[in-house]
Amino acid sequence: MKNTVLAITGATSGIGRALALEGARRGARIAACGRNAAQLESLRLEVEALGQPCLCMTVDVSREDQCRHFIQAIESHYGQLNVLINNAGISMRALFHELNLDVLKQVMDVNFWGTAFCSRYAMPLLLKSQGSLVGISSVAGFQGLPGRTGYCASKFAMHGLLEAIRLENQNSGLHVLICCPGFTASNIRNTALNAQGKAQGESPRNEQKMMTAAQVAVFTLNAVQQRKPKLVLTTQGKLTYLLGKFLPAFVNKQVVKVFQRENHSA
Repeated sequence: MKNTVLAITGATSGIGRALALEGARRGARIAACGRNAAQLESLRLEVEALGQPCLCMTVDVSREDQCRHFIQAIESHYGQLNVLINNAGISMRALFHELNLDVLKQVMDVNFWGTAFCSRYAMPLLLKSQGSLVGISSVAGFQGLPGRTGYCASKFAMHGLLEAIRLENQNSGLHVLICCPGFTASNIRNTALNAQGKAQGESPRNEQKMMTAAQVAVFTLNAVQQRKPKLVLTTQGKLTYLLGKFLPAFVNKQVVKVFQRENHSA
């Protein structure tokens, strides 16, 4: 990825941070944003220690103006953009009939609108470079998951947005990748919102048995370099995706069983 500019949203921890570091190892110049200034500064130092420049900005991707300023800063600083990875995201865990609807809106604002805002302002640069537009989605983008109505809605919406963009630009040279990591050890479950919109503060699953963020970053950037249209990771994720096409009733029953085994299952 030498001489490319790689931009990542939600880069303060988890998959986003791992993507920035893996991109730097591959020779990419990094542009990263997130909401935690201290963690961004730590990331900048790590990327620069790998020999690559790193532009960091504090950005709330649910704010259109901040997304626009982030992309403008990338153009001003680097003069180009080759890959945009929409990684910023939040989750939630509550039954829909108990859910404060503000939680649903907050999840949609970050996961869907954050992707839409950043992608829209990056499009001229990505079209010029015939680069890659990436969405870090989830199995929840093609399979409904109990207790995750807002999260599923946001990821289904992201899929529709990116697939439509791909079709609109099938002759432009733009590459669009939808990446579905499956369960990954990261901070997203600890910060997932409950029915009242407060962070849960703990993970309902065994994080030790999950794919690491660093592994996801390697697979994702490989898919970017190979210009794949879709990436589904983990055996569980692949089985859910494939069997869901042919045995949807069976998959739905298995999904419910899996989520009933969570700690403090909704």
